[in-house]
Amino acid sequence: MKPLVSIIMGSTSDWPVMEKAAKHLNEYKIPFEINALSAHRTPEAVEKFAKEAESRGIKVIIAAAGMAAHLPGVIAASTNVPVIGVPINASLDGMDALLAIVQMPPGIPVATVGINGAQNAAVLAMQIMGTGDADIQSKVNAFSATLKNKIEQANEEFSKIQFEYKTN
Repeated sequence: MKPLVSIIMGSTSDWPVMEKAAKHLNEYKIPFEINALSAHRTPEAVEKFAKEAESRGIKVIIAAAGMAAHLPGVIAASTNVPVIGVPINASLDGMDALLAIVQMPPGIPVATVGINGAQNAAVLAMQIMGTGDADIQSKVNAFSATLKNKIEQANEEFSKIQFEYKTN
């Protein structure tokens, strides 16, 4: 089995957040890999990874980083594989990471999800891959249906709650 998605973290301390992406991809049977690479501590390894990603069959890279959060942008600068940045709340409520990831120069895009938004990164990765893969698109559609069902079930439960002035 070859990975389609690469989950990259700048530090092992990012794992509690990024585990949500791994669990989502695993649940929908999307092959992925997990690695720790640092834009600041292992820059040569980051560049090598990014330059080889496409030839290894990686379709989307999910890169997480906190604080200075250069990892997603450094990866995007060395590959044409789509990169999704996950800002990690490591300091300043994650705003430093969010701004570092989202403010990329022209020509070096990084799709960015919300702070600690690892599951959304996995969903977005599947949506990107689903545009060219009917099997993955059916998995995206199945996930969307579960969201709809949760809301419908919640409304059914709310309809059973009684208050003197509740009208529905």
